Amino acid sequence: MANHKSALKRIRSNDAKRLRNRYQHKTARNAIKRLKSTDDKSEATKSLPEIISMIDKLAKKNIIHNNKAANLKSQLTKHVAAM
Repeated sequence: MANHKSALKRIRSNDAKRLRNRYQHKTARNAIKRLKSTDDKSEATKSLPEIISMIDKLAKKNIIHNNKAANLKSQLTKHVAAM
């Protein structure tokens, strides 16, 4: 166990950040799954910019890699365009 005050605070803040990152990542994954499973083009077109924004925020915070974000956005855009 850490002995310094700063190390104890770092442990607390890391736990809080980890939980926040997990929540945001899981929320984005669920939104992507909903988009892929929908058959309604108008609904998919409406939700695509919101999901792309979520993906961009994850990449900006280094929760996912920039290339993964680009691949996901490309894949989802192609999916919606092919509906």
